[in-house]
Amino acid sequence: MAYDEGLAGRIREIVGDRLDVAEKRMFGGLAFLVNGNMAVGVHHDDLMVRLPAEEHAAALDEPGARVFDMTGRPMKGWLVIDAAALAEDDDLRRWVERSVAFADSLPPK
Repeated sequence: MAYDEGLAGRIREIVGDRLDVAEKRMFGGLAFLVNGNMAVGVHHDDLMVRLPAEEHAAALDEPGARVFDMTGRPMKGWLVIDAAALAEDDDLRRWVERSVAFADSLPPK
């Protein structure tokens, strides 16, 4: 299993009405791009989120959040949210909407 299809489907339900969202296979998982900027992704059964730097410290205090470190070096701007912390749809929606809002603030690619 490269990524959790169920989690990807739940993300699609959240961003599904947006015409500016595209899906792309990346990092052995699935990424959701907003205007060409990666916003969120599914890696194995976890959620990858991209947030502004000023939100990182507070976000790391939230349940299931950790630094995204796939290669031994943290990816700047990215966090991973454990699948267990996403059992409730409202929790997933909150993370996805925060990450999509940040991607919306970036210049289109």
